[in-house]
Amino acid sequence: MKIAIFGREINEKWRKRLSGILNALDKRGVTLTYYRSFYLSMCEYDYMKIPQGALFAGESDLPADTDIFLCFGGDGTFLESVTIVKDKDILVAGVNFGRLGFLTSVDSNMGDDWIDRILSGDYVVEKRGVLTVSSKALPQNFCQYALNEVSFQRKDPSMLSVHVKINGMNLPPYWSDGIVLASPTGSTAYSMSVGGPVALPGVKALILAPISPHNLNVRPLVVSDDSIIEIYVESRRGEAIISLDNRSFTIPAGVVATISKADFDIKYISLTKGSFIRALREKLLWGEDKRNV
Repeated sequence: MKIAIFGREINEKWRKRLSGILNALDKRGVTLTYYRSFYLSMCEYDYMKIPQGALFAGESDLPADTDIFLCFGGDGTFLESVTIVKDKDILVAGVNFGRLGFLTSVDSNMGDDWIDRILSGDYVVEKRGVLTVSSKALPQNFCQYALNEVSFQRKDPSMLSVHVKINGMNLPPYWSDGIVLASPTGSTAYSMSVGGPVALPGVKALILAPISPHNLNVRPLVVSDDSIIEIYVESRRGEAIISLDNRSFTIPAGVVATISKADFDIKYISLTKGSFIRALREKLLWGEDKRNV
C-alpha cells in the first residue's frame, strides 16, 4: 500500500507520537511519500526517527498511484489537503494533532489499532461534496475548491448588500456583514456559528446563511446541491473578502462569483459507524445536559 503523508507543523508534545505512527506504517510494509516541507521540518529534530520515502511538493507531483492521503494536524490541515487531492480519486484520512479535529478520522492519542484497520480496509468511505467557484476575480493559481464553505465578508466597517441568484432566480438582497454558502460537511463550521442548520454529510443540499443580517425577517436557506448560485456584493468601499475554507482573496463590488457543486467528491475514511453523530456529541457537546447523564 502507498500512503502520502501530509501536514504543516506539529506541536512539540506530539512529535514522538507522530514518529511512532510513521514507523508503525513503515514496519507494516507501507510505502511512504512525504509532503516536502513537512518532511524537512520533521528532519530538523534528531529524536524523530523518520522512515525514508519519496517527496512531493503539491498536487502536480503527488504520485497517481497513492492509495491513501493521510493528514496529520487539525481541521485546517485536513481542509488544505483538498487543494492537493482534488479530483485524484484518492482516499483521505486525518489524524488529529490539533484542537477540535472534527473532520479527522482518528485522534492522535489512540493506539495503533486504527493503522491495521486502515491497512486491512476495515472502514467506511464517505463521499463528501465539494464546492467550486468561478469568477474573473479569482487570482491565478488560486485553488477554486472548498470542502466546507464559500463565504463573503465585509472588508471594512461598511455593511454589505449581498445579491444572490439561484438557478437564474433573484433573491431579495441580504443587508448584512456577509453570507456563508456551506456544504453539508461545512454545516458544522462557519455556517453553524452564524445560525445555519446542521446537515448530515449525505444530505444533497447547500446552505445559505447570512452573517449578522440587518433584517429581522432573514433566515438561513437550504437549496438543492445541484443549484447554480451566483453572488455579488455592493459596498461603500467597493470590495469584500471571499473565502474558500481557509483561503481568501478580495473581490470587487459588482463582480459575480458563481458557485456550484464540483463534479467530484472527496472520499473520506470513516472508522466508526455513526461517526458524524459521535463527533457532534463528543466534540461539539451536542445535547450536553445534566439530565442526559
